[in-house]
Amino acid sequence: MAKYRENLPLLNGGTFLTDGGMETTLIFHDGFELPHFASFVLLSSAEGRRKLLQYYTHYLDVARRHDTGFVLDTATWRANADWGKKLGYDAEALATANRDAVNLLTGLRTEYERPQAPIVLNGVIGPRGDGYKAGKMNADEAEDYHAVQIATFAASEADMVSAITLTNVDEAIGIARAARKHGMPCVISFTVETDGRLVTGQSLQDAIETVDTETGGYPHYYMINCAHPSHFDGALDQGEAWVKRIGGIRANASMMSHAELDESETLDAGDPADLARRHRSLTGRMPQLRVLGGCCGTDHRHIAAICEACLPRTALSA
Repeated sequence: MAKYRENLPLLNGGTFLTDGGMETTLIFHDGFELPHFASFVLLSSAEGRRKLLQYYTHYLDVARRHDTGFVLDTATWRANADWGKKLGYDAEALATANRDAVNLLTGLRTEYERPQAPIVLNGVIGPRGDGYKAGKMNADEAEDYHAVQIATFAASEADMVSAITLTNVDEAIGIARAARKHGMPCVISFTVETDGRLVTGQSLQDAIETVDTETGGYPHYYMINCAHPSHFDGALDQGEAWVKRIGGIRANASMMSHAELDESETLDAGDPADLARRHRSLTGRMPQLRVLGGCCGTDHRHIAAICEACLPRTALSA
């Protein structure tokens, strides 16, 4: 039974952390080969599960030092039908992987959660296609497609679902509708280009307002991820109501464009101190931000730097 599905603690105030660039960390720092950038394949082996647990604990230790809650993401960004087919996973195997991804996190919650620092289990949904390119589904197709993965999370201990690196509005609408149908709290996270717009050319404002209009405002909040703060900072007009719907930031470490990142054979870890300063500016101007994490190129060191800049440090016993 889900612990927080009916009353998400991150909606009641306070700052929550989440992890950084899972796939870039596993590939470039840990030396794993992740076919099609899919981390869920690690769930099929004891060594892979051990590495995922080690990955999570780095971030949970940062959260413990700062006495803050945590949104604990499943390793399921690629665990949908199209990517699963490329990796040799049929529908049953994919459902097992999604369940196993949630089950892997329950023990970590037992170990790390404290009354003043809740840990929310978050089922991660990725785009049907590439996270840097516009998808071609309409909203009805997207609802049917993503409902399969969402239904699996709904039958697990996952407290919520988050759709990460979405590039188009129709897919976001479909995911939100499927989440509503299955009674799952939902978050939508858009990826933007260096001009602060979706790859379709649509503005963040238009994307958020359109999804809210078409879903009755079902997403609890929106996020921006897989872009450096310098790419979207100027697009956030603080006087607009839609900006207040943005509740989380998961930025890239690198200032490079998505095209440049795609072509890069090395990891650009950026400047953690500069990234932290930019987050301090964002949180100062956007008090509604409730989730802070990272995306491509970031690891626990970047999240620690963001915490030092944005959160008070609390001395805790081990």
